[in-house]
Amino acid sequence: MATLRNVFISHHHKDDSSVDSITRILSGKEYNIRNSSIRAKPENQRRLNEKKVSDLTIKRLLRMKMRWASKVIVVIGKETHSRPWVNWEIELAHKLGKPIVGVYENGLKDQVEVPTNLEKYESSRVAWRSDAIIGALEGESRFENIDGSLADDKKGSHSVC
Repeated sequence: MATLRNVFISHHHKDDSSVDSITRILSGKEYNIRNSSIRAKPENQRRLNEKKVSDLTIKRLLRMKMRWASKVIVVIGKETHSRPWVNWEIELAHKLGKPIVGVYENGLKDQVEVPTNLEKYESSRVAWRSDAIIGALEGESRFENIDGSLADDKKGSHSVC
């Protein structure tokens, strides 16, 4: 029987396909996730872009969805570091005591900037490999470069007891 985990996947909306891909690669290893993150349907994206939904409403919804999750994954893409909502979600996850796993987006060739709050609060940061992602979700504290090689010593990483 497959392991089932409730997770919140923080990501830049341009990286929506990566959220689907993480779910697929993990389910192929009999590790199923139920993702509680927000993914705006096209008809709602316009309302968000036009600021017809208040930030307070979005924050309330994100808090509810994140409280439900046992872990948080942050998809690290080319533009993730510049997304204020991603940094806010990471800070919220930290305040809620959630383990935070950074996962480099599949297909990246060069090192990319990591969100500021991920640098401060991450439990692990791994390359796009099912075994590395599963290990991090199971509590293994591992810090990798984009290519899967071990990163330099990670000081000040956040661990949840």
